[in-house]
Amino acid sequence: MNVQINPLNTPPLRDDDRDDNAPAGRGRVAVIGGVALALALGGFWYFTHSSAPPPRRMMAAPVHVEPVQVGNMSVIERTIGTVLANSTVSVNARIQGQMVKAFFKEGQMVKAGDPLFQIDPRPYQATYDNALASLASAKAKADRYARLKAQNAIAGQAFDDAEAAYLEAKAAVESARLNVEFTTIRAPVNGKTGPMLVQPGNMVAASTASTNAVPLVTLNEIQPVKISIALPQSDLPRIQEMQRTKGLTVNVALHDAGGGKDITIPVNFISNAVTGNTGTIELRASYPNEDLSLVPGQLVDVVVALAEIPHATQVPREAVNTGPEGQFVYVVKDGTAQQVPVKVLFDDGVMEAVSGNLKKGDQVIVEGQLRVIPGAKVSVTGAKKKMPGAGKGAMTSGRRRVPHAQDHEG
Repeated sequence: MNVQINPLNTPPLRDDDRDDNAPAGRGRVAVIGGVALALALGGFWYFTHSSAPPPRRMMAAPVHVEPVQVGNMSVIERTIGTVLANSTVSVNARIQGQMVKAFFKEGQMVKAGDPLFQIDPRPYQATYDNALASLASAKAKADRYARLKAQNAIAGQAFDDAEAAYLEAKAAVESARLNVEFTTIRAPVNGKTGPMLVQPGNMVAASTASTNAVPLVTLNEIQPVKISIALPQSDLPRIQEMQRTKGLTVNVALHDAGGGKDITIPVNFISNAVTGNTGTIELRASYPNEDLSLVPGQLVDVVVALAEIPHATQVPREAVNTGPEGQFVYVVKDGTAQQVPVKVLFDDGVMEAVSGNLKKGDQVIVEGQLRVIPGAKVSVTGAKKKMPGAGKGAMTSGRRRVPHAQDHEG
């Protein structure tokens, strides 16, 4: 059986037989590509923007507040004082010789008149005995010449010479007696002894006005002691006025010494001149120092009250801020922070006396000011927590920062 297949009238074209310049196919490809790009961009925008969180609301800034206080405020200066011995005496020998004994231990408290050292007295005792013998002979001769003169048996000149020799012998005895007394060196004042600078067994030389021998020991009188402070000359009018009216006093912080209680003592010395190179004037106050808690050379924290501001408006010093237009505080009213301009009258290191539109009881922000916007809501979280001892050791006074006495220790 045969099967016949009729050939096609137009055979199909191969890829390499097609016309590359046909415009219809290219247009369709461009349209499809543009639609795909638009869909991709639309999907990208949807997925990136549909997941964005809604805008947050402005949160109220958390702050700590303190109330405004009104009361008398002392104008004070905080500074560092130096403890001075009431007197310092370098003990020297008044005669030369060998030191044979010391009657005290180093660092011992002694009273005026207590023996400190013993110099070998034997050479001076021999001189004294010889002077006594010469005195006895001179006295006998003077007495005999006195009887002869009464009888006009001798010339007046002979009697005068005998009397002079007697007085000379008497003076030699007194000098020899003093030298024997000087062999025992005694404490000239009440005080505490320092280290022995010359040990027993050594030869010591006499100290005179023209020669300075090595002192044997130094005594410091530490009951009482003096507390010396230096204040700027700008405070001199207040110092003089306070001393003239109420009397000037200083408050000394003993910290761990003396039971840790502060002491208040009157100023009994104001220098008669301002120190040129520092521009300060020296004040001193005497303290009995009965418990020996203060030692010469020690540094102590001192507060001096120079005046008083009556009915002063006071705010914590942390509440005062400085801006382009000057100083101000934030006052919290109805949950919002209001900026109130102030002028600082005095800063005692803890509180500041200010003038401004403030009244007693107003709540001022003392912590968190950096997050506060004037007129914005704030969240009051309570009063600021004070560090232990805050204010007690602060050494800022008025216009300058004064170091703490304990900063110098060690």
